Amino acid sequence: MRMLRNWTVLVAALLGGVAAFAVGPTAGSSADALHLHVQLVMPQRVLVAGYPSQAGLYFKLEPGWHVYWKNAGDAGEPPRVRWTLTDGVTAGDLQFLAPKRLPNGPLMDFGYEDEALFPISLNAAKELKPGDVVLHAKVSWLVCREVCIPGKAELELSALAFDHLLKDVPLPGADAEIFKRMLRRLPEPLPASAKAVFASTADGFKLSLTTGQRETEAQLFPSEQSILSNPAVQTVTATATGLVLELKKDPNLAGAPKQLAGVIELSGGRNYEIVALPGAVAAAAAPTNAADVLKAAGLAFLGGIILNLMPCVFPVLFIKGLSLVQSSGEEKTKQRGHGLVYTAGIVASFWVLVAALLGLRAAGATLGWGFQFQSPVFLALMAGLLFFLGLSLAGQFEIGLTLTSAGGELAQKQGYAGSFFTGVLAVVVATPCTAPFMGAAIGYALAQSVLVTFVIFTALALGLAAPYLALTLQPAWTRLLPRPGMWMEVLKQATAVPIFATVIWLAWVLAQTRGATGVAALLGMFLLLAIAGWVLGRWPAKRVPAVVAGLVIVGAIALAVYGVTTLAGPVAAAEAGNSGAAGNAWEPWSQAAVDKYRAAGRPVFVDFTASWCLSCQVNERVALRTDEVGAAFKKANVALLKADWTSHDDAISQVLTSMGRSGVPAYALYPAGSGEPTLLPEVLTPGIVVDALAKLPGK
Repeated sequence: MRMLRNWTVLVAALLGGVAAFAVGPTAGSSADALHLHVQLVMPQRVLVAGYPSQAGLYFKLEPGWHVYWKNAGDAGEPPRVRWTLTDGVTAGDLQFLAPKRLPNGPLMDFGYEDEALFPISLNAAKELKPGDVVLHAKVSWLVCREVCIPGKAELELSALAFDHLLKDVPLPGADAEIFKRMLRRLPEPLPASAKAVFASTADGFKLSLTTGQRETEAQLFPSEQSILSNPAVQTVTATATGLVLELKKDPNLAGAPKQLAGVIELSGGRNYEIVALPGAVAAAAAPTNAADVLKAAGLAFLGGIILNLMPCVFPVLFIKGLSLVQSSGEEKTKQRGHGLVYTAGIVASFWVLVAALLGLRAAGATLGWGFQFQSPVFLALMAGLLFFLGLSLAGQFEIGLTLTSAGGELAQKQGYAGSFFTGVLAVVVATPCTAPFMGAAIGYALAQSVLVTFVIFTALALGLAAPYLALTLQPAWTRLLPRPGMWMEVLKQATAVPIFATVIWLAWVLAQTRGATGVAALLGMFLLLAIAGWVLGRWPAKRVPAVVAGLVIVGAIALAVYGVTTLAGPVAAAEAGNSGAAGNAWEPWSQAAVDKYRAAGRPVFVDFTASWCLSCQVNERVALRTDEVGAAFKKANVALLKADWTSHDDAISQVLTSMGRSGVPAYALYPAGSGEPTLLPEVLTPGIVVDALAKLPGK
């Protein structure tokens, strides 16, 4: 390998005389050379005394030709630049975007094809005088295909210097688009919550990377030469919270390195700079065990059944129960059909949600169960849908034909569609709740293969559908229900009460992140929806009024979306440091805070919660905020931290995943010093918390 690399440099030197004539003697901001165009670029040609700015070298390459990364691989050299700058201006080293693997016969190079940007940080001294600034660069490079050709150019760029920050920032220059497009591949520092270690093997290394989620794709570009065998295949094995990457060492490597440094690229184009130190490598995920899958599916099924009793789902289940009473006189075949279609709506909705969640995770997002409730647009539209449904149930107009499968010829035409979409609605409102048994099952499912994930979530869906499906499959059980009568209209109108209560809750959740302006937009949508409902009720089953009502509804949706995304900006999260029971103060969660308190000898209790999680709010009031639990916290000297997941937070998502959970509520009790946390159930009682505190080491 080294001999081939030396031959490459020698050939490049012999061809240097030819390449030198590729660039004219006059320096400009760009130059054309053999097989490439090179340019000195700046997003804004402005420097401000005492502040950093940015420049870069941009290469546009002919098809098939490439330039090199900082570690060129088995052959090649990266670009180099020597600066002549105006006094008071200094330039940092070239920065390197994540490269590509470039096979070259038996060798492997690391570099860039088509185009390449090498960012450069510019620093302007506080003493920099206003006026023109000249950036003069002597650039050299090696461009290769089957052969390698060196090139060089002198590039020069002018910029304006100011001694103060500008009130009116100049518009981005023509080069800004290059930076916007390409800086996405600039590696980021590894998050503080992630960890990289490696261990030596007989023929190489095992690199363990913990990111907080299952990783299935990775490739490492080493910063140093002669550490790894560059052409060797890098084998990825997923773990529940990351991956293990098997690497083959360079044949000439003698002894183990002190560290493995480089850039690792994960699925979705995520690139991180890593420095892995020797350590214990995480065990690779064991092959999926059928018994474990069945156990998780069973827990998911039980969790789905219990989910029917949670406050999120109960209003929709109440509507479906009303429709069951209304259809009690129908033929058995029709009743069973409604039950099966309702179940199909639930299963299909779960599949869509899981597919979206897995797809977004594969693209690099760290999301968990209930992720859609972290979107203000979803909250607003969901509140609007339930408000409109509540108006219908209260009697303003009649859309019960589609949602409650009520009576007559239209019911026969649209009743099955109503059952299906009631199942969809049940899933949508169920996702902010995590019932007992669900947390462990969902956490296990999202760490497995796609097939296993869908099997477990299908079991959860069947559990949610089971009570209603059982009644429709056994029509004899419906004899226990009261007979249809005038009381049903009163009950239907009463059903609007829990629906409107759910709307109030959604509005409160939206206010946590979008404030009064977001709530005002929501109320404006409600007003328009009420007008549309009045039109439908005043002129029922008329085409023109229906079109008018439809246009008003579209306007209501547009108002809500515009209001919560544009008019209302994000609101800073409320401070978590409010006093709880017995004078205990809750502080905002961070991993640094957990580590600090444990190092000081204090246990730590973390409440993973969200405003949209009704189960979380119930647990706080019936358990965490009681005097009994507060006194137990104080006696055990427990530090109380609240991890608020109302809005998306990567760090919280990663910690939940590392604990085998994918949603809230979740409760972790960390012992002082070291040791794994104890996870408490999703439904708390004061006794559960007090018993967990009593089992802390030393208690």
